[in-house]
Amino acid sequence: MDEDSRYEAVRSRDGRFDGAFFFAVETTGIYCRPSCPAVTPKRRNVRFYPTAAAAQRSGFRACRRCRPDAVPGSAEWNVRADAVGRAMRLIADGVVDREGVAGLATRLGYSARQVQRQLTAELGAGPVALARAQRAYTARVLLQTTGLPVTEVAFAAGFASVRQFNDTVREVYAATPTQMRATAPRGGGARRAASGTGIPLRLAHRGPYQAAAVFDQLAREAVPGVEEVTGRPGARTYRRTLRLPYGTGVAAVAERTRAPRAGTGTHPGGWLDARLHLTDPRDLTTAVQRLRRLFDLDADPYAIDERLGADPRLAPLVAARPGLRAPGAVDPLEPAARALLGPAGCGRLVQEYGKTLDTPNGTLTHLFPEPAALAAAGGETGAALAALATALADGTLRLDAGADRDDAQRRLLALPGMDAATAAVLRARALGDPDVAPPGVRAPDAWRPWRTYALRHLDVTGERNR
Repeated sequence: MDEDSRYEAVRSRDGRFDGAFFFAVETTGIYCRPSCPAVTPKRRNVRFYPTAAAAQRSGFRACRRCRPDAVPGSAEWNVRADAVGRAMRLIADGVVDREGVAGLATRLGYSARQVQRQLTAELGAGPVALARAQRAYTARVLLQTTGLPVTEVAFAAGFASVRQFNDTVREVYAATPTQMRATAPRGGGARRAASGTGIPLRLAHRGPYQAAAVFDQLAREAVPGVEEVTGRPGARTYRRTLRLPYGTGVAAVAERTRAPRAGTGTHPGGWLDARLHLTDPRDLTTAVQRLRRLFDLDADPYAIDERLGADPRLAPLVAARPGLRAPGAVDPLEPAARALLGPAGCGRLVQEYGKTLDTPNGTLTHLFPEPAALAAAGGETGAALAALATALADGTLRLDAGADRDDAQRRLLALPGMDAATAAVLRARALGDPDVAPPGVRAPDAWRPWRTYALRHLDVTGERNR
């Protein structure tokens, strides 16, 4: 899009572009999402930015009305396999907060200076600024939805000091942390969580979202002790345990999608209600991003449906299920174990090698086994799974958000007992590649770069093999 096209999207309050770009108004010093319901500013006063961090770096503060920091992530980072796309996925997962820019650069295979230069040139902000914008959003969520003391919020959000935290919140939101907490939205907004009830969240998505199909798949695949889906269709809740960098968590996500009320800036899209119980609040950012990948919330259903809907075979399927998503994974071992052992076999694996929760949460009693635990089990878990676990444990293979997808696939196929079909599942689920065609399945080039979604349509309707 050129700037005139972006301005037209702003003028029409087009929510399809929320998260794809941001606009700032020079006369007010505020930046917004394209669907902001405020009066449209004059073109000469508008500047455009590819990220919220770039707008903040230029001195603009977040709009309190449209909350541009709460938009879905750009779908571009799911598609792109280059260093910038991989870096954005890793930053979203909290790598800069945990390992610094040096750790990010090591994972990407570049120098810290090269990473800084590439991100700044393309996105208008380097890794530190991008991570800082994410920390500010995490701080706002914690301030407005929990009763954590302000000092604890600062470190939980990833700030190195309370002073850094205070300065960032003032700069981004034009308010002190105490003022941010006092102005937390009530009706229709995120409510303050009662003690012990977890952190309530809205997991935003753009465009239509076929929640039923996602929850159907999660219910079929649920690993006993780690996952469960309860309730009746249309009002189900997915619950699972999470192994996180600083501790553990239990997440609950409701099936029913919600959209903004009329008169509050209605735009295409909505959100899933979720709740997180964390043993360490520093894991909030990582937990949220892993849930977003699991539920495929950063996808661009408009681009996907437009491309696939042009195919005569897929057109009726896309029309029947607009916004169909392709669920990912929160742990790369899970889809591999399911593909090789099935949910019941995974359940036995969990009971034997998974870590027991300190406090069971209903039927959720365990964390999925760590790679080191399955590697130590050796051939008892099967040759392919043992080889995969060993490679993950010793670091010779990475299947995280920022892994090089082609390199990961080559390494997967080199493992003893690993077949091409399982490698394709891992590429789609663990690595989040939107353009995977399993071996032996005819997937026309016209479906690129969305072959994962095309095959998902065929799987949901049972037409893949027809």
